[in-house]
Amino acid sequence: MDRGNLLLVHGAWHGSWCWDLLVPELRSRGWATSVVDLPGTGVHADAKAVRDALLDVDGPVTVLAHSYGGVPVAQVAASVHSVTGLIYLAAHMLEPGESVVSPLGGPWYPEGTAVLDVPEQARELLFADVPDEVAEWALRQLRPQPAAVFEQEQTEAAWQLLPTAAILCDDDRILPPVFAQRAAKAEVVRHLPGGHSPFLARPRALADLVCEIAQG
Repeated sequence: MDRGNLLLVHGAWHGSWCWDLLVPELRSRGWATSVVDLPGTGVHADAKAVRDALLDVDGPVTVLAHSYGGVPVAQVAASVHSVTGLIYLAAHMLEPGESVVSPLGGPWYPEGTAVLDVPEQARELLFADVPDEVAEWALRQLRPQPAAVFEQEQTEAAWQLLPTAAILCDDDRILPPVFAQRAAKAEVVRHLPGGHSPFLARPRALADLVCEIAQG
């Protein structure tokens, strides 16, 4: 079955490597997948990388965005006519004029911080239910994240304009409740058991759910 094109957009501290277990599952189900590596220098640079990746896709495309990846996707997806829908996976839904930290009442890190190191509790926060060998591999790939990605304002909200589904992870330990509450109001809401990174913990189940959402 040819299900069409799917662009995968990773979250903060991650890279396109995080999709390595999910991509074969998606391709075996008929998806033509592509990934993007965000430069991670700020929302607008990341949004340009998403837009460039979308323009490289031949034909209609669905976007799967994880965590912070929902921010640059929301900034540009509605401006690319080939985008047919969004799937937000434990992802931040920002209103125009918001940054990641503004709905939280301010940053959770000291004012003036330029670069955020990988969270000290990354294993528990990001990969709690990921098998040990995979989690150890993923932890080695994580990279420091400039604070600008959390502080720069998003000025567009494609999730308000395009068909959007939200996938929430029932034991997510890092997605702030305010964003989980927003996602729960999406047009289509689905749940997965486990933590923030089902692409590593349960890629088959996630691929099946992506197919179910797309069919619906």
